[in-house]
Amino acid sequence: MTVEEKELIKSASEAGLGTLISRILGFIRDMAIAARFGAGARADAFYVAFRIPNMLRNLLGEGTFGTSFIPVFSEYLVKEEKEAWELASITFSILLVLLSCLTLIGIAIAPFVVRIIAPGFISNPEKFALTISLTRLMYPFFLFIVLAAFATALLNSLRSFFIPALAPSMLSVGELFSVFVIVPFMGGSVKGLAIGVLLGGAGQLLAQVPQVLKFWPRATGYFKLTFSHPGVNRIWKLMLPATIGVGIYQINIFVDTLCASYLVQGTPTALYYANRLVQLPLAIFGTSVATASLPQMSEYAAKKDMEGLLKVFCSGFRSIFFLLMPSAVGFVLLGRPIIEVLFQRGEFGKFATSLTYSALLFYSFGLISYAGVKVVASAFYSLQDMKTPVVVSTIAILLNTELNLILMRYLEIGGLALATSISSTVNMSLLLLLLKRRLGRLEGKKILEALWLMCFISTIIGIVCMFVARLKINSYFKIATGIPLSILILFIFSSVFKMEESRQLLQILSRRK
Repeated sequence: MTVEEKELIKSASEAGLGTLISRILGFIRDMAIAARFGAGARADAFYVAFRIPNMLRNLLGEGTFGTSFIPVFSEYLVKEEKEAWELASITFSILLVLLSCLTLIGIAIAPFVVRIIAPGFISNPEKFALTISLTRLMYPFFLFIVLAAFATALLNSLRSFFIPALAPSMLSVGELFSVFVIVPFMGGSVKGLAIGVLLGGAGQLLAQVPQVLKFWPRATGYFKLTFSHPGVNRIWKLMLPATIGVGIYQINIFVDTLCASYLVQGTPTALYYANRLVQLPLAIFGTSVATASLPQMSEYAAKKDMEGLLKVFCSGFRSIFFLLMPSAVGFVLLGRPIIEVLFQRGEFGKFATSLTYSALLFYSFGLISYAGVKVVASAFYSLQDMKTPVVVSTIAILLNTELNLILMRYLEIGGLALATSISSTVNMSLLLLLLKRRLGRLEGKKILEALWLMCFISTIIGIVCMFVARLKINSYFKIATGIPLSILILFIFSSVFKMEESRQLLQILSRRK
């Protein structure tokens, strides 16, 4: 195993562990919210309102800021550390002022935004008014969460992954507190849940502050407002195409929400819960690899070491097949009992379960592609090439929008999810072709070998899951039987085939004991 692979394993394991804890808390939160509010009008209003500041977070925060800041900050760290911290101070100051202004503007124009993003709600004045009120209440979440993204990018650049990956769990803690304390205190009002979102966003920022202060040299200072620093200008130049790309992606989410608002009541909420399920393995095994590989690849790019960058990329890309392909098979065959166990209680009934499974089924087809896009795009970002992923994502998102409008006529909520899967696969394929042209080669033989082996192993897992799904037993027992058997099959066959990814995962687990 190369030094690059060992470092990637260490970083990805830290990010994966923190993400796992965050996602578990997230599912506990979702279970509590589903039981309290179900998939009715109040839940639809909340999730549409929450999506608005969330879009802005993705536009200026986690989706673009980290990918623009990390390569530049890493380059400064390699060349001149003092200048790197000067850059960090100036960047923080600009963000604080900019985000405060945008938050105030967002609160003022909330009715206009809701009218655009959820026109299907206009026919229900009470639901429409509630969505506006919730949007205004949750807009400051945008300020907290983008500053938290700055802290995350800073710590990731310094090879600190666990705390930034764990910090999002504070959002779950805030919402759980609201479900069990604030909402009952407010007589069951969904506005109590919105207050929990604000508390969670602030908590996600504050959880990272001690770690940031540990690294930050006091002599540098924290607030320096200037737009003349060359590093800042480079960050904004990199952010521009990335922001355009994410903006186009947010338009795609807007189209999804718009289409969902015209379908049966509960569709926006069901899409949210299906996406949450898909995000669990994606975040732990896909996003964590992309997060860990970006600073490492950025450092190799700064040193002009393309061979080192290639090794990190290929190791990361191969690893996504190992756990995401079996996860996709599990969602397809055991998705319904998983939803029943996690969400079907209280106000969340059988109809909501069926809606959510319809979306989960078709989302599962693109699980590997979702992760693949993140990992391949990170390779381009490390090379400070933001334009290529933007152009490719624009093509994919235009395709997704067109497919949404076509497939929803026949598959309803499933059509929206299938459109996402197809367009993501096209996105990943085009990015791979362009990266190969950029680097000259991608160690395709090793990647294809991992792909075909996992296809074989996933087929065996699928047969077992299909058998378990047909058993006349409680959903809890189906999950308790199907998941452990799948994991056992995965490790047995991967060990027989001497797959490198199996050995790497065992090393991660042994290090955590």
